[in-house]
This record gives sequence, C-alpha cells and structure tokens, in this order.
Amino acid sequence: MKLKKELRTIQEIEDFVRGCTFYSTCGGGIPEEGINVLKSELSKGRIIGWVDVKSIPDEAWTACAYAAGSMAPSTMEKKQLLANFGLKEPKYNRKTKLIRAIEELSRYTGKKIEAIVPKVLGGGNTPGPLSAAVASGIPFVDGDYVGRAIPETSQTTPCIFGKTITPVCIVDDWGNVSIIKEALNYSMLERIEKLISVGGFGPTGNASFLMKGKEMKEVIIPGTLTDCFNLGQLIRISREKHSDTVVEIIKKLLAWLLIRGEVIEKQEEDKDGYYTGEYKLRGEKAFKGQELKVWFKLENHIAWKDNKVVATSPDLISVIDDESGEPIINPKIKPGGKVAVLVTKAKPIFRSKKGIEVLGPRHFGYDFDYIPIEDLHR
Repeated sequence: MKLKKELRTIQEIEDFVRGCTFYSTCGGGIPEEGINVLKSELSKGRIIGWVDVKSIPDEAWTACAYAAGSMAPSTMEKKQLLANFGLKEPKYNRKTKLIRAIEELSRYTGKKIEAIVPKVLGGGNTPGPLSAAVASGIPFVDGDYVGRAIPETSQTTPCIFGKTITPVCIVDDWGNVSIIKEALNYSMLERIEKLISVGGFGPTGNASFLMKGKEMKEVIIPGTLTDCFNLGQLIRISREKHSDTVVEIIKKLLAWLLIRGEVIEKQEEDKDGYYTGEYKLRGEKAFKGQELKVWFKLENHIAWKDNKVVATSPDLISVIDDESGEPIINPKIKPGGKVAVLVTKAKPIFRSKKGIEVLGPRHFGYDFDYIPIEDLHR
C-alpha cells in the first residue's frame, strides 16, 4: 500500500513527534520514548510512515492500538511496591506490549487486522502504535479519533457516534494479559481500563475499536498525522531561523496566546490511573502583572487568567518552551520554567452538543459552560 508520508531520517522523526506533542495538550505520553521507538525501527531498516485513510478497503478490519494509564513521574513508594511484587525487569516495552495486544485482539475475535488507527495525538501515544504497526507490517492510517490527547476513552469520535469498542485486549509491562469482553457503558469501560493499568503499575498497551474500513472512515478525523509532522517541522525551522516560534505557531494555526512567563507553582497527584493537578504562571514582558492557572487531568482542560476563565476543553491548551519552542508535557513542567501557553480550536465534532458533553468543563465537574476560544477572546 502506497505511503502518504514516510519518515526517512531522525530529524523527520523528531519533527513528527514534536508536532504530536504540541497537539497532545501536555499529555499523550513521553515524547522521548516516542522518538526512541521510531529510531529503533529506522535503525532496523524498516519503512516508517502512514497511508491515506481513503486507501483502506471498506471491508478491511481496522483497530486502535494505544496506551492507557497515568504518566505521573515514578516515586519511591511505587518502586517499593514493584519490589514487593517481585517486578524487576519488564517483559514488554511500549512497542511490544502494543504488538501483543493487537495479536490478542485478532486471536480473540478471529479477525485479521489490516490497518491500525491511532486513538489520539501524543508524543508517546502516537509513535508507539506507529512503531507497532511498522514492526507488524500493518498499514498505519493518517488520522485519529480525537485530534488531540484526552484522558478518557469516552472522549473519542467512535463513542460520540455510538460505536462498539469492546472487546478490549490489555497487556502490561510484566506480561499480564486481560480482555474486557463487554462493558456496561463507555464510562465503566474507561474505569476498568484505568484500574487494570493501576494494577500493573503503569500505562498498558491496549487494542480495541475493531471496525471495518467503511465504519472507521465514518468516524476518523483524517490527516492529523500529516498535520503533526508539518507543525513539528515549522517549529524546528522557526528555531533554526531564530524567529519567534510563538508568533509562527499563531500564524500557522490561528492560535490564541494566553500568556508568556514563568511557572511559579505546581501541585500534582497520581490517583486511580490519572495524573492530575494544576500550575500557576506569572506573566512577563507584555503580560507582566498577569497570572494564569491551568488545571490538568493528564492533559490541560481549564485555564484561568486573574481568576477569569480564558480557555477550556475541548479547545486545545498547549504549553511550549518560550525560548526553543519545544512543546512541554505536564510531568516536565516545573517551577522556574519560562513558557508560553497557546490555545487552538477543537475539531468541529468536539464542538457539537455531544462533543462538549464528554469533553467540556462540566464533564470534569466545573460549574460553567464551554465557550469557544474565539468568543472568549473576541
């Protein structure tokens, strides 16, 4: 099957992962891991790339491969628990547990999986399934089911359109394999997935969303991998030219700039498979005297400036290093860091009534409605 885009060099891999990280809204896995798994495939002489969604036959079986679980930094308590359970050397890594999950889904259902679709965009969570697809010789589709990263399975287009997600095959680092045959609803499925990851002490490799090509095309957001590559390349070139990367991103994506300044405070918690918390920034230069607070649940979802809501999910709240332009994920955001916070529009499906219901502020327990970023800053 002809590739729409091939990543031929380490630089192209880094460009792609950089773009995925920006669209992840500070979640979506560890980008260094994403770069490493793709570099490994490149070193083996394998062809890395993706195909146009239109090239997938309507009758071909497709599936998602994705990571599920918290990406909170490790702690001494967690290390002690691993030792208590005799867990020393992982059996699987990011790629191999996804390969095993795909194999288990195919074996359990008796369906030959002929294409892999990324569930979300993220620096770790998109390259991971791409590397698994490459190693398995299965085409990888240019598109995903969100157009960003999200903390819950219910916040995907298949769920918005009422598609069946089960069965879900789950593999952890240590070789434990689980299959969720049925689930009462999307929320219960999400809970079970996350609790399995908690039991396995970290993100699992999952395979689900089994659909024929025709059905997949009805719900996918096409072209998002190419978008990631193009944005990552723009950020690198902007830096090489010593341009203001913030300005270049704003022009490219028609984004809104919330603040440029210093991270002054951060609170974080790892609970029930979710990495959550908030951080505060003090504005500098044109933003001197302003303060921004961001709340995250794996990804960024609410931002307040001087106690006034200035952005919410489903719109994308992304953070970049103010000097290099490199996107930053939430575990790496630390007090003292100089950053810029940018907001871009969510995909239209997530601005629908159902999309706002599953990814708007009220879903996360906040008592106010979603207002599109362009209306908040009109």
